[in-house]
Amino acid sequence: MNVSIFHVIDKQFINAKIVPPSGVVLPSITDGWRFNFKKHSKKPGFQAYILVTEGTPNIIEGCLIFQLRDTVEPYMAYIELAPHNKGKTKTYKHVAGCLIAFACRLSFVLGMDHFKGWLTFDVIEESKEDEMKLIAVYCTNYGALKWGETTMVISPEIGEKLINKFLNYSHEK
Repeated sequence: MNVSIFHVIDKQFINAKIVPPSGVVLPSITDGWRFNFKKHSKKPGFQAYILVTEGTPNIIEGCLIFQLRDTVEPYMAYIELAPHNKGKTKTYKHVAGCLIAFACRLSFVLGMDHFKGWLTFDVIEESKEDEMKLIAVYCTNYGALKWGETTMVISPEIGEKLINKFLNYSHEK
């Protein structure tokens, strides 16, 4: 799927895509990432996707692992930005938005019965303070709602807004 992400230094949107990692080695903890995408992508029922730019297709800007829990419930199992896209010195913006919107799109395509269009995920951090900060980011930036202690949910209505904002919008170069 073609998307646009914002190059912070040039202050321009650039073309990127979200694709299955065919032939690409997924990142892991040894590469400076928090999650071992290489390991998790091999679990049954897990679907891995990477976001790469057209100009640098061998550099992963962000990773997503999606699954259908119990074959019906859309679940964003893992999502992470590349280390160079975090913090104040990030290279690209909108990577997370594109990946979350893509997971929302998958929830419409693959979700079954009353789960269609609903996306769930869990926010679990080492410290409660970090967990609350990340939950606040998901609520504020992506319209997620807290469901229980660590579970978050994005409704079909909010999912459609995210899809329109991050996947269907084309930026002129």
